[in-house]
Amino acid sequence: MIEERTMSTAVTPRTIPAGTWSVDPGHSTVGFSVKHMGIATVRGEFREFDGALRVAEDGTMSVEASVRAASIDTREAQRDEHLRSPDFFNAEQHPDLTLRSTSVEQPDDDTLRVIGNLTMNGVTNRVVLEGDVLGLDTDPWGNERVGVELRGQLSRGDYGMRFNQALGSGNMLVGDRVKIAIDVSLVKQ
Repeated sequence: MIEERTMSTAVTPRTIPAGTWSVDPGHSTVGFSVKHMGIATVRGEFREFDGALRVAEDGTMSVEASVRAASIDTREAQRDEHLRSPDFFNAEQHPDLTLRSTSVEQPDDDTLRVIGNLTMNGVTNRVVLEGDVLGLDTDPWGNERVGVELRGQLSRGDYGMRFNQALGSGNMLVGDRVKIAIDVSLVKQ
C-alpha cells in the first residue's frame, strides 16, 4: 500500500503591516554598478547605512535612509579613494547620501515603488526605485521582518559628478548611468 502525503505550503502575506521597520545592516546591501570604458561593469557597495520604512495604520508609507559616502567599497583601494574625492562623492564636504520619499506605493502584495529626493554630493534630485516585497516572517528571536529589493538608476552628472576621460575608441572612461541595487531586511521596532 502506498501512503499519500499532502504537503501544506503556508503562504505569507506580503502587505507590510503598520509600524516602523528599521534596516538591519548585517542582512542588507546598498549597491551600485557603472560601466568602465564602455566595455566592463564595476560594482560597488556602501558598507555603512541606515534607514526606516514607516507604515501608518491607513497603509500610507514613507522612507528615510542615509548612506555614509566614505564607506564606498569597490574592492580597489585606489579607486575607492578617488571616489571619495571632490571628483565624485566629495565625502569630506558631503559625508552622507540621503533619501527621503515623497511617495511610497505598494500596488499589490509583491511590488513596491519609492519616489523620493536623493541628496548626493550636495545636490538633490528626484529618484524612482521599483522592486519587490520578498516576504514577511518572524525570526527565531521573535522579531518581525520584511525583505525588500529595490532597483533604480540615475545620472551621476545630475549630481555634479562629471569627472571623465574620453578614450580613443570614443567610449568614456566612466559611464554616466549608475544602476542602483538595494536589498534590505527590515525589522519591526
